[in-house]
This record gives sequence, structure tokens and C-alpha cells, in this order.
Amino acid sequence: MNAMARDGLPRDTVPSAFDTEARFYDRLVGANPGYHEHLRLSARRLALPAEASGPRVLDAGCGTGASTAALLSVLPNARITAFDASGEMLERARSKTWPDRVEFVHTPVEELAGIHGPFDGILAAYLLRNLTDPTTQLRRLRGLLRPGGRIAVHEYSVRDSRRARWVWNTVCAGVIIPLGKLTTGDATLYRHLRRSVLEFDGVTSLARRLTDAGFTGVHTATVGGWQRDIVHTVVGTAPSETV
Repeated sequence: MNAMARDGLPRDTVPSAFDTEARFYDRLVGANPGYHEHLRLSARRLALPAEASGPRVLDAGCGTGASTAALLSVLPNARITAFDASGEMLERARSKTWPDRVEFVHTPVEELAGIHGPFDGILAAYLLRNLTDPTTQLRRLRGLLRPGGRIAVHEYSVRDSRRARWVWNTVCAGVIIPLGKLTTGDATLYRHLRRSVLEFDGVTSLARRLTDAGFTGVHTATVGGWQRDIVHTVVGTAPSETV
């Protein structure tokens, strides 16, 4: 990877940046109104059956486990495999209390070492924006789904909305970057967050990525509150036949 944000943070150093900030991460996202509820909303939008035996779900880019907890709240019987490229974030996740049917794997999405399908569903939260080749990795994730399995991509996307860009810039400049620096002593990761969101796909292009990666029935939905048209869920279905 050689893509670089304007603040000088190369994409291939993002996992190590999260390693450095892992101990502060839960505190910071906890200050974000709606963060956990929006993850639960995207988990619900997977529309997987809450059957007694539990669907098998992949939590792609689980971080400290917020998305894992969201999946369990919606699908209490799910068998969840959660992975992340940041070892420190993953250790934070593992240190929490989980049912035996939840497992954590340390691997980047480019490798998926130790990840074995098929899965009934995949939740990929705040993952694609930090990859240099999201479409290729979406194809790899599709290959882990059973025919008819579903993916929910939960992501920031502001390019299609002038209002969303203005709100995002204002909140980053006035809240996210100053709070990140005050809490951690270093605003590099939070400047990267601001820039990476501004440079990422609009939601229309993001939906097209899923279609290009072979998903069918792709559709999008946003969230409520101040993050309307900023946070989105993009849902797609793995076709019944390999494409």
C-alpha cells in the first residue's frame, strides 16, 4: 500500500496508529452520540434470521469489539468470528467478556489468515475507507459468504452531500480533532480520520463498488440525527451462483 493522507499518514501504517491509540479508543467513541446505536442499526439491516442455532457471522475490522457487541445485541445466538489488523485493538476486544461462540483473529483483510467460511453474514464497520483496494477486498469477503449470504458495510461517506461535508468538517475541527489531541496527546489519527472520510467514495460510488465486487440487490440507508448522510449502511447479497 502506498496511498497517503494529506497529513502524512500512509495507509499501511493505519493499523500501527490504531495500536498506539487503542487504550483511548473506547472512551473516545463513547463520546460520539449514536456510535453504538448506529452499529446496531447496521447489524439489524443485515436482516439475518435470529434462529435458535444462530447464524454464522464475520465481523470484519472489529477494532475493540464495538461492532461485535452490536451483532450480539441483534443476534444473541450468533456464532461470530471477529478479526482486525491492529493487535492492540484486538487485545482490548479480547479482554472483554464474551460468550464462547465469539472468537477473535488477528489478521488484515488482505490476508484473512485463519478465517474460514462460509458465513451467513458479514458486518464491515469503518473498514473499507482505510484500504487501498476496497473492491478487491470486497470480492474476497464475498467469497467467504454462503450463496444468499449478506454483507452490511457500515461507513462514513460525505462526498455526495454538501451539507454532510460541511457538518463533517465542522465537527472534526471543533470536536473530534481537539478531543483526540486532549485525550491522547496526538491528533495524527484524528486528522487522518477527517481527511480519509473527505477523500472516500460517495455513497453512490460505494454502492457501485459492491456491485462491481459481485454483490446483488445492493441498497443503501443512512442514520438519523446530526450524522444523517454522513454514516451509511450499504447492504448486498452474495449471488446464488459464483460470478
